Amino acid sequence: MAANEQSVVYEGAFGTRNLATATRMSTDTVFRIASMVKLLTSVAALQLVERGKLKLDEPAAHIDERLGSAKVLAGFDAKGLPQLRPPHKPITLRHLLSHTSGFSYPLWDPNVVRYLKVARSHPALPRRPLMFDPGARWAYGGSLDDVGRLVGIAGGKSIDRYFRDHILGPLGMNDTAFAISDEQRARQASLHVRGADGRLLPQPLEKPAARNVPSGGGGIYSTAPDYLTLLQALLNGGSLGGTRILRPQTVALMSANQIGNLQAGILKTANPALSNDVDFFPGVRLRWGLGHMINVDPVPDGRNAGSLTWAGLFNTYYWIDPTMRIAGVIMMQILPFADPQALKVYRQFERGICHAVRPA
Repeated sequence: MAANEQSVVYEGAFGTRNLATATRMSTDTVFRIASMVKLLTSVAALQLVERGKLKLDEPAAHIDERLGSAKVLAGFDAKGLPQLRPPHKPITLRHLLSHTSGFSYPLWDPNVVRYLKVARSHPALPRRPLMFDPGARWAYGGSLDDVGRLVGIAGGKSIDRYFRDHILGPLGMNDTAFAISDEQRARQASLHVRGADGRLLPQPLEKPAARNVPSGGGGIYSTAPDYLTLLQALLNGGSLGGTRILRPQTVALMSANQIGNLQAGILKTANPALSNDVDFFPGVRLRWGLGHMINVDPVPDGRNAGSLTWAGLFNTYYWIDPTMRIAGVIMMQILPFADPQALKVYRQFERGICHAVRPA
């Protein structure tokens, strides 16, 4: 689906929700969107910044003291034991939102994998190390889980309730939730895993968790129309249909490079079963704002420089092109991440939208 500030300009659904049942895909199909919840979490945190409940550049440990005890992994000694040291500066909300906090996902960081293997037999070690000093590098990691906790503390309610009260409810995003109803589950697409022979193997729907703990970094469900509503609001400077979720200046800040000349967005997999290597735009300079990846250069035959994007583990993707005044979202349910065939469809979709709306 794609939209400008006022209306949807394209919608379509192709393929099946489950290859085993041949149930057809539809625009109201429910998907697990994984890390695409991070955009919602970023919006929530910036709402609280606007209200003075959170500060971008104060130590985040002032709100969540656990962030004050994080240690940097300096290396491993001769026995293979982790060597930890205090960070040179405190973690801030800006670091967390821009993925420069030092936290890194094991999925794309073999040193985290190595650390966690040792930590399993040494329970005194911290659960999560910092891989570098805050602000020193960019690494994609679980920082938005921490932001979710900050939102819960500063907002005075659980993150799922905060989302419902301040973003999802006001925008009418009724198909976006951490726990879905039976009716929504009946519309859910099954996950499909790409086998070594290239075929997609359908997986059973995951069982509803008996005790689902909402997270700022993943675990939410949504539909393409719902998520496009959020993108439209951001494209429109923080409001849609008379409902404002952010001030225009906050949306501008969110969309601006926050990491200087640090490289962002390129990920080398440590677990090929879950993710391929990730480099969506080879040769294009990539940076990070307060919620999105930013392409500094234009993408050939596609989005303009300064466009915003990110994705979810199961091959769901979005982009916002502020220059072209267009936003798009495409959802699939495939592992591993950055599936070449899924990316091919995504690029074809984007090119088609760009060609249709770009002036001749």
